[in-house]
Amino acid sequence: MKNNSFATVAAAVAAVIAIAMFVYLVRISRATSYLSDDPKACINCHVMNAQYASWRHSAHARYATCVDCHLPSGQALATYAAKASDGLHHALAFTMNQFGQRIQISEAGKTRVQTNCIACHAKVVDTMLTNRDRFHNFTNPQASAEVLCWDCHRDTPHGRVRNLASTPYNLDVRALK
Repeated sequence: MKNNSFATVAAAVAAVIAIAMFVYLVRISRATSYLSDDPKACINCHVMNAQYASWRHSAHARYATCVDCHLPSGQALATYAAKASDGLHHALAFTMNQFGQRIQISEAGKTRVQTNCIACHAKVVDTMLTNRDRFHNFTNPQASAEVLCWDCHRDTPHGRVRNLASTPYNLDVRALK
């Protein structure tokens, strides 16, 4: 009987320690901030400071947040699934020191951003496609391939961010919190 009560107490202590560690990790990682659409959540880790600072100084800052461009719009389930997937990828890369000096968007992220660009700028995109189809003869198959918005609009909205130290406005973004 004595062994059984010891095992029960040990299991209870282990459970309390595990719960306390989980609460502590949620608190120090500011995990609940990722449930919002606040762009400041994107700078919880320092590797995104340059992207945040360049966005904040862009024209897009008046109209769109990080979530508006980088996550699917309209479907809460798809939005939170993408947020969870990207968040897990970012957390693992940051924790395991697997990120490089140059942050690159994933293929899924490219698709989401492209879709959101087209949705927000639908009227302009319609005009561009009409003019392209009307005035250009695409005999070269690569010329008619899908072009990403930022292939031409390279400075939108992140400026010429190429690595952690390349953005002139990336200092003191933490002070904005």
